[in-house]
Amino acid sequence: MKLNPGIKSWLLVTLVVAFVSACTTTQEELSAGGDGAPVLDESQSGSSAIADGSSGSDGAEATGLDGADGGDGTAIVDYGAMTAMEQLNRTDGELADRTIYFEYDSAKLTSESIAILETHGNFIAGNGEVKVRLEGHGDERGSREYNIALGDRRAQSVRRVLLFQGASSDQVETVSYGEEKPMEMGHDDAAWSKNRRVELIYTVN
Repeated sequence: MKLNPGIKSWLLVTLVVAFVSACTTTQEELSAGGDGAPVLDESQSGSSAIADGSSGSDGAEATGLDGADGGDGTAIVDYGAMTAMEQLNRTDGELADRTIYFEYDSAKLTSESIAILETHGNFIAGNGEVKVRLEGHGDERGSREYNIALGDRRAQSVRRVLLFQGASSDQVETVSYGEEKPMEMGHDDAAWSKNRRVELIYTVN
């Protein structure tokens, strides 16, 4: 059956009006969310929403340490508007611990040391103007050559963790002093335990 032109035009207008009405209703529902609360669009849920630690599903992207980063990643250290130098100058901050100790004749990191280095690695990764020199040391036992090599292995262990956390290889350098620069001058276990170490020496460009 053929429809006359007048009826066809009326049907077309009716379909267009129904389609526009349906789209408007769907958009309003999406904007309001399921419970009537406004939903952030893509431009609102980006960096500005994550910057205050209140949004973002991945803890590795969070910049605030409010204890609820929404994920199981390590949060990047954020001290607000503080410069990198100001953060490093804090004596009560998480970056204040810059000496990593080792067991006798070992370059293996403890879980406590790894946790400290993860914080430093995140800080370095988030501040391109920061560089760190890893100074490896050993106690006085063993030959000079052996202790130089052991100090280097210890520095390399620390370096691997920092790079894994996102620090650039250009930001991290290593050097070994072996037994030549002891922290303690004694000749007993108490002194030796302090001398088996890697120190993180920072510079800010």
